[in-house]
Amino acid sequence: MAKKKNTPQKGGFNFYWIYGIVAVVIFMLMLTSSGGTGKKISENDFKQLAENGLVKKLIIISNTESAEVYLKHDKIEDVRNLKTEWKNLKKQKDTPFAQSGPDFYFQTPPRESFDNTIKDLKVSLAEKGADYELNTEYEVRHDYFSEVLSWLFLPAILIFFWIFMMRRMGGGAGGGAGGAGGIFSIGKSKATVFEKGKGTNITFKDVAGLEGAKEEVEEIVDFLKHPKKYTDLGAKIPKGALLVGPPGTGKTLLAKAVAGEAQVPFFSLSGSDFVEMFVGVGASRVRDLFKQAKEKAPSIIFIDEIDAIGRARGKNANMGSNDERENTLNQLLTEMDGFGTNSGVIILAATNRADVLDSALMRAGRFDRQIYVDMPDLNERKEIFQVHLKPIKLEKELDVDFLSRQTPGFSGADIANLCNEAALIAARKKKKAVSKQDFLDAVDRIVGGLEKKNKIITKEEKQTIAYHEAGHATTSWLLEHASPLVKVTIVPRGKSLGAAWYLPEERQITTTEQLLDEMCSALGGRAAEQIMFGKISTGALSDLEKVTKQAYAMVSIYGLSEKLGNISYYDSQGNQSFTKPYSEERARLIDEEVSLMIENQYRRAVKILTENKDKLIKLAEELLVNEVIFKDNLIQIFGKRFWDKEEETLIHADPVEVKDEISELEKDINLDDTETDSKDQDTAGSTESASGKKD
Repeated sequence: MAKKKNTPQKGGFNFYWIYGIVAVVIFMLMLTSSGGTGKKISENDFKQLAENGLVKKLIIISNTESAEVYLKHDKIEDVRNLKTEWKNLKKQKDTPFAQSGPDFYFQTPPRESFDNTIKDLKVSLAEKGADYELNTEYEVRHDYFSEVLSWLFLPAILIFFWIFMMRRMGGGAGGGAGGAGGIFSIGKSKATVFEKGKGTNITFKDVAGLEGAKEEVEEIVDFLKHPKKYTDLGAKIPKGALLVGPPGTGKTLLAKAVAGEAQVPFFSLSGSDFVEMFVGVGASRVRDLFKQAKEKAPSIIFIDEIDAIGRARGKNANMGSNDERENTLNQLLTEMDGFGTNSGVIILAATNRADVLDSALMRAGRFDRQIYVDMPDLNERKEIFQVHLKPIKLEKELDVDFLSRQTPGFSGADIANLCNEAALIAARKKKKAVSKQDFLDAVDRIVGGLEKKNKIITKEEKQTIAYHEAGHATTSWLLEHASPLVKVTIVPRGKSLGAAWYLPEERQITTTEQLLDEMCSALGGRAAEQIMFGKISTGALSDLEKVTKQAYAMVSIYGLSEKLGNISYYDSQGNQSFTKPYSEERARLIDEEVSLMIENQYRRAVKILTENKDKLIKLAEELLVNEVIFKDNLIQIFGKRFWDKEEETLIHADPVEVKDEISELEKDINLDDTETDSKDQDTAGSTESASGKKD
């Protein structure tokens, strides 16, 4: 059957025309009711006009204590000669459009007094032998229009205010599905609809890296464009795809690319859009969303931050109460794969908390695919840099490989921020192009914070900081598995009084020896204070926090303790948030093993620094003089690390900092924030790929 042509609909009657017509009618009524009021004069002026025989008629309005004066227009010249302010008085023409109102008006005294005045005036005219008699009339007038308007004014204001509030609560006149119904449309979906890519100009070409994730969503788009090659083989398109990954990795960007490429209606909204103060609104909005999507099928629904409504049921604090969020989730589960059909609607969702989602939401048939969007590796960071460097005016021969190597652990959002920060720094320096040094300064700014050269630090404090940072640099340089040093500084940045940055390997798994070397290097700062001054300070707080989390992860998560053996108490589902999965005796054993592990590495750091005390002192003195030292300075003092590969020497003379963030290994201590068991080894590997350390 041939499809009907889509003819453009004629514009309907606009309700605002009624408002305009009513306003015009009211204005005309006001003009006609008021008529021409004439010019205001005094009572003495009226007497002068009457005594000169110029008044044709006087109308006395009793209820308003006023009088209207009508002149003899054949004697208008005589009227003009009486007073200068009447010179411009014009003679009215006898036409249908002539003014019907009085020429003058004035306020009268009380009725009895004014009646006496009129009598005296008539007697005076008679005594003078005037050839006319003053014609007077009495009237009682009511301005019904003004009276009715005064009664209707307040109710009209209240009605307009009510209409305005109802439209605002319904999303406004142009607020989509919720606009026309006012308060009754509060249960309508708030989704933004992109019709066939309109409204977004992002495509898969704009998404750098993420090759695996892109391939998954591109297949969904390809099915919508060419369904026959799949259906001929009996294949069915996945009903839903869940994008999972850390913040800033490009989950929402992938969804925008799908909206730009799919050429089908794309409904976009956030998980929080379903949450409302009224009971039942969330479930109602879910029903309305899927109703709209089915009407425009094939279509795609994208729910960003789905964990706002998709959290596991039965874990809320208000036990026994009616949970609106759970009702919304139940309706979503039914719409995605319930008793009714839901053909032609594909669900995309994004979250960085997949561990807290309900298991019914994650099953096959609802979200058939879970697409993990991980932090970009070296090659992917290079592609992301190339995308974000396009709009920036760069100096010639800027090495993108160099930038990608110096940013391990950076997400796509971090790289975008880095490029923008470098451009801002170049503009601040009034440069015409962004140089390599600007990017290095931007890394310093993002990683360490704003430089504070004017911060007041005593001589003793500065010396302690210098030896502390020199201790880190020395231990990391002399330990085989510690990350190679990039830069050490005692210039305060952000909350740090000094900092040391490293360039770790990008490896996928981490051994016990590597973790212990990293732990020993982190304790080198406190060990240097103990050796040089015989006392320790609070400056090692961040070091102690890092090694404590690492040690507990090694013992209780990764099974790297000989006493406890191959046991892991890692809870990927977060079901043991309030209980310990081991006995008090085992808890004591874990604490003892952690304490022993940390103290052993501290004694190891003390031993290394004691054996190389002369080099430690030389390095600290150079820090006190120059405030910043680089890898080349350590080579001059300690010589080359014989286990370093030539290609690992990434830094020569340029000051470079790399991103400093809490490693994924440390994040695993927070059981609520962990991912799945299958990611354990990858998480361990990312311990070394996180950049350096700050104190």
